[in-house]
Amino acid sequence: MKVYAGSEIRNVAVVGHAHCGKTSLIAAMLHVAKMTPELGRVEDGSAVTAYDEEEVARQTTMSNAVAFAEWSGVKVNLIDTPGFHMFVHEARAAMMPAESALVVVNACSGIETMTDRVWHYAMEVALPRAIVVNQVDHPKADSRMGRKQLVEAMQTKWGRQVVPVELPILDEKGFHGVVDLITMQSYLYESGGNGRGEPGSIPPSLEEDARKAHEELVELVAEGKDELMEEFFRVGTIPEEHLTNALHEAMREDRIFPVLYTSGLRNIGTDHLLDFLKQYAPAAVEREPIAARATSLASGIHENGEMNHGFAQEEIVMRHIADSEPLALYVYKTMTDPFAGRISFFKVVSGIAKNDTAVENFTRHEMERLLHLSVMQGRRPTEIQELHAGDLGAVPKLRSTLSGDTLGDKAHEIFFEPVATPEPIMTYAIEPKSRGDEDKLAPALHKLMEEDLMVRFFRDPATGEFLVAGAGQTHIETIVSKLKKRYHTEVTLKAPKIPYRETIRGHSEAQGRHKKQTGGHGQFGDCHIRIEPLPRGSGIVFVNSIFGGSIPRQFIPAVEKGIYESAARGFLAGYPVVDFRVTLFDGSYHDVDSSEMSFKLAAHLAFRKCMEQAKPALLEPVVRAEIEGPDEFAGALIADLNGRRGRVQGMESAGAGTLIRAEVPMSEMLNYGAALTAITQGRGSFRMDMDHYDIVPQQMTEKVVANCRRPTDLDN
Repeated sequence: MKVYAGSEIRNVAVVGHAHCGKTSLIAAMLHVAKMTPELGRVEDGSAVTAYDEEEVARQTTMSNAVAFAEWSGVKVNLIDTPGFHMFVHEARAAMMPAESALVVVNACSGIETMTDRVWHYAMEVALPRAIVVNQVDHPKADSRMGRKQLVEAMQTKWGRQVVPVELPILDEKGFHGVVDLITMQSYLYESGGNGRGEPGSIPPSLEEDARKAHEELVELVAEGKDELMEEFFRVGTIPEEHLTNALHEAMREDRIFPVLYTSGLRNIGTDHLLDFLKQYAPAAVEREPIAARATSLASGIHENGEMNHGFAQEEIVMRHIADSEPLALYVYKTMTDPFAGRISFFKVVSGIAKNDTAVENFTRHEMERLLHLSVMQGRRPTEIQELHAGDLGAVPKLRSTLSGDTLGDKAHEIFFEPVATPEPIMTYAIEPKSRGDEDKLAPALHKLMEEDLMVRFFRDPATGEFLVAGAGQTHIETIVSKLKKRYHTEVTLKAPKIPYRETIRGHSEAQGRHKKQTGGHGQFGDCHIRIEPLPRGSGIVFVNSIFGGSIPRQFIPAVEKGIYESAARGFLAGYPVVDFRVTLFDGSYHDVDSSEMSFKLAAHLAFRKCMEQAKPALLEPVVRAEIEGPDEFAGALIADLNGRRGRVQGMESAGAGTLIRAEVPMSEMLNYGAALTAITQGRGSFRMDMDHYDIVPQQMTEKVVANCRRPTDLDN
């Protein structure tokens, strides 16, 4: 395979709402570029970037996939991204290795929730964008009036910089061509053909529309450039060669968002889309330098006045996308292949990556070797000897490298900031079905966590349960399915237990007396204790106030142990009792029959009697939640939180939306992910952290106690 220079490379993230046709569009582009012999389909799993078994089964993209097209002397790297709200964080991760984004808009549905979200992701990182209106051939897609309304809607939403560079040719034959508003030439296609348009003249019915659209395009491109504005006013237009260069610069500088029209399923307009990317999308080397952290040696005066030579200090550097810079790679994706093992996808930020090169993982301070350097066509690798700055590649079987790591020349340490991954919003308890599944569960989940940074697997210290967390119900179901299909591990999902606690709200005193006579030595222990509440988070405090030897010193630890064990077993519903002080102030013993066990049982009896009189109460965990969503849903979000016994702590603007801070009982947040999706139409997000424990209302306490088996003396 040919080795491409950075100026010949276009890295493009293909983003948009779920089911807008991103994967089919990429399949059509690969086919028209003769990278695939047939036009791939999502439905039968033949699309190059739809290779995961779960994605094919569910007919939706769940993780980033990479393919490339060689077209007219350039290499176009295409990153297929998810548009389903649970996996859209992958689209954000795809923008780091890309120099531009194709925002795919469904011609029938228009701007959808995730379309707007990925647009703002690209806007946050100043990523140049072009808009592709796809599925224009669909019977429900309007013709001329619908096209104009959609463009107006996009201009209202995203600014007047949105401007068509094509017009669709729609007539009784349906969608069968486009008009290039730069060259003022039409291209006609055969539905389901080879995807190569036949050039021709503009249809008479579109001549006036094309002329007006061309003038609007020329005027917008000329804005901000004095020499172009002068030429525009002097001549009334801009020559094609000047317009081409100016449009390229305007897109690279994020001053214009071109609109194109395609049909991925029927392979219409895809060759012209590739031409557009070659001519107008920024080349890899045209990207602005990337900020990174670097460590350097410095000298300075020590506080004792002596010169300190050679201490390390961190600084921010700007790394250019250039072959002449030291080698630096950023790993943006990890995939686990059943045959090749772990495959690391990376961007060559600078330098030239060569096969069989030793590099250092600066993130983990370990050496790695780049063996079998490849470029990926979906899941199929094509080996290559070297990759230049700006290119995307992959390498298998790196020992310790994971997504977000930086690798490079050992002599030039540098760190690129990894893309932030949102916290999981749904958690389930996970149990293996058999002992064999139990042995395989942890290794299998850790492999899934390597390729999906949203997966969490941990043990709840309060309940002892193993928990798996993800982006939502579908995400966790996918994890379970992969465990079964890939790793032959079957598990059961359950709602996680709420780690309730118990406490007291009053003072009490009680005597615990254990006396039992047997044939030999008997059992005797007698203790008097006092319990009183403490502030939240204090735990258990044991105070020994015995004077005069009413209980010998060797039995005091047994009393303390009995108290702690009884508290751990709970009183109301079997949850640990916390936040109280217990004072041992009196007792008695028998010279022969007293023992540690006798005093431990006596402490247990005394504790139970005290709890009956000390106004026991149930405590529930309260989380600190931050919910973000569009402004128009703020009222509905607050009403929902109030219905969950939440207490809103504050609100503030967050970009184009509203951030709500609230304290909510954990038991009310178990299904919040699904509720938030329904309220905000998939445009909201939230995170929560454990904050404190609080008293459970009486009616709720009765329900919790009724669902639990209250411990009895026989249990203890």
